[in-house]
Amino acid sequence: MVLGMVRKFIERKISARRKPENHVDMKLGSGWHKRNFLAEVIIPSFFTKPQGRRAKPVFPELQQGQICITWIGHASFLVQTPEHSILIDPNWAKWLKVIKRIKQPGMEIHDLPSIDLVLVTHAHFDHLDRKTLRAVASDQAILVPEHVGGLVHGLGFNQVQELKHWESFELGNLRVTLTPARHWGARVLHDTHRGFGGFHIAYAGRSVFHCGDSAYFEGFKEIGERLPVEIALLPIGAYDAPTKRDVHMNPEEAIEAFFQLQAKTLVPMHFGTFRLSYEALHEPPERLIRHAAERRILDSVCLLEEGTPRVF
Repeated sequence: MVLGMVRKFIERKISARRKPENHVDMKLGSGWHKRNFLAEVIIPSFFTKPQGRRAKPVFPELQQGQICITWIGHASFLVQTPEHSILIDPNWAKWLKVIKRIKQPGMEIHDLPSIDLVLVTHAHFDHLDRKTLRAVASDQAILVPEHVGGLVHGLGFNQVQELKHWESFELGNLRVTLTPARHWGARVLHDTHRGFGGFHIAYAGRSVFHCGDSAYFEGFKEIGERLPVEIALLPIGAYDAPTKRDVHMNPEEAIEAFFQLQAKTLVPMHFGTFRLSYEALHEPPERLIRHAAERRILDSVCLLEEGTPRVF
C-alpha cells in the first residue's frame, strides 16, 4: 500500500513537469549564429529615447451591448464592458532585463479604472511583470494557465485561479476561457512545464479573443469552431527571432489565423514596444496593412493607438 502511494506521488510529480501540449521546438533554428543580436539590436536600443506619450484616458460610459478596448502597449489591454474592467497581460516595465522599452505605455498605471479581473497568458517577462501585477492587485481574482499560479501568489490578489485549456471562469455573466496556443511558458530555462495560452472573453453576446503569444498552428481553426470570436487581438511582431525559432506569427500568418478563427475584427498587438527580434519596429503594421489589402479585409483591421479607448 505504501509503495503504491509513493508510486502515485512520483507519477503526479512527473506529470506536473511534462511540457504542455503544443510546446514549440526549442532547438536553435538554422542560421541563428549569422547575426549578432546584442550588437545590432540590444546595444543600439540603450541609446534610443522612448517614443510615445502618456495621456490621461477618457473612458466612455458604455451602453448595454458595447465593449471598450484600450491598448496599453505590447500585449497589454484593458477590456471594459458596462459591468467589468478586465486587464490582460499588464506590463508597465521600462526594461525586460537587458531589453529596453522603446514605446511608452499609453497611460499611467494610476489612471486605470478599478480592475475587476486580471488575466495573464503565460510567464514570459514581457507578459507577466510582477511589479506591475503588484501595483494593480486590489483584492480581485487573477487567471493564469496551469503551473503559473506560484509566480503571482502573494502579490495582493484574493484568488489565483489556474486554468487548463478549455476551462472557464465566470464572474457574473462574464465568461473567460483559456484557449490553446503554440508557444512555450518557461520563466527560466528549466521550468518548461509552465502552461501558456490565450483568453476568450464572452459577455452578453459579444466576444474578445486575446491570443497571447503563439506561432501559427492549426489550433486556431478549432478555437473558431468551439468559441465565437468577434474581436481578435492577434500578435504580429517578434517573428525574426535571434534564435530563428518559429515561436511568433508574422503579419501574414496573423491574417491567416484571423480567417481560421472566423473573427470579424482584427486588432494587432505585440509590436512596437519592445524590440525582441531583428525586424524594424515599423515593419509589422506596414506588412499587416499591405497583406490585408491584398486579402481584401482592410476594413476588418483596427490599428489602435496606445492609451486611446475604442468602443466596439
